Amino acid sequence: MKKKLSTGDIIFEVCLVIFMVIFCVVTLYPVLNQLAVSFNDGFDSVTTRVHLWPHKFSLDNYKTVLAKPNLRRGAIVTVGRTVVGTIISLFFNALLAFVVSRKRFLFKKGVNLFWVITMYVNGGLIPGYILIQKLHLLNTFWVYVIPGAVSAFNMLVMRNFMEGIPESLEESAEIDGAGYFTVFVKIISPLCKPVYATIALFVAVYQWNSWFDTMLYNKMAEQYTVLQYELMKMLQTAMSQSGSVENLKHSASHVTPQALRAAATIVTMAPIVALYPFLQRYFVTGLTIGGVKE
Repeated sequence: MKKKLSTGDIIFEVCLVIFMVIFCVVTLYPVLNQLAVSFNDGFDSVTTRVHLWPHKFSLDNYKTVLAKPNLRRGAIVTVGRTVVGTIISLFFNALLAFVVSRKRFLFKKGVNLFWVITMYVNGGLIPGYILIQKLHLLNTFWVYVIPGAVSAFNMLVMRNFMEGIPESLEESAEIDGAGYFTVFVKIISPLCKPVYATIALFVAVYQWNSWFDTMLYNKMAEQYTVLQYELMKMLQTAMSQSGSVENLKHSASHVTPQALRAAATIVTMAPIVALYPFLQRYFVTGLTIGGVKE
């Protein structure tokens, strides 16, 4: 039987629906607007306001973005650092979280305090650069992976999740002769899929969107350039070379900095947007269980 709603409940439901509709519009409109601008003729997007649908459909913006010589190499390196960086980060963070989540670990409190401190205090940019240089990571692919292999935040989220797993599962496996690594691989890890998926999404988004480390450590190594760094240079060049509207009228190509920026945004955002639906069902569970402990 349906429960009869009171007047207050009805008002609350209506307000909630209105709020969610407004929230969806505010969230989706900028993305859909950039998508429309990216498929619109550049000059037309300057003279005519584009909202949710292109007035003059054109692929010139994407052709300009994808025609850059270093863009393909940057895309390959970006995919490589995203895949390798995510796998390595997941493994080391999960392994460390498993260790510090065990109640029998002797230095549990000290190690946890150490990792919490690193979330608020760091050596700074120049000491970090010197460290990377001393480790011979400059102008290498591994400068994208090794410095971020362990994250205090990701490790603590995993630790909280693992602490919620009943100890009886681990004890029963140990009675059958399983060691710590076997317990970690065959008992703990299968139960940690939600938090693994959540952290994987965090790390993948960070790796995919990173470009500052390329400018800082691999600026002289073009073979290790990344997609976002090439897009950033392309946008800077487009902005510096952009002319007035009158000059665009006599230009053979109607690609403008605004339209180019929109196309570059969609190219950068599309892979992560395509990946998110596969991890969505784990996302909320991983955060809530990993962040709340009874």
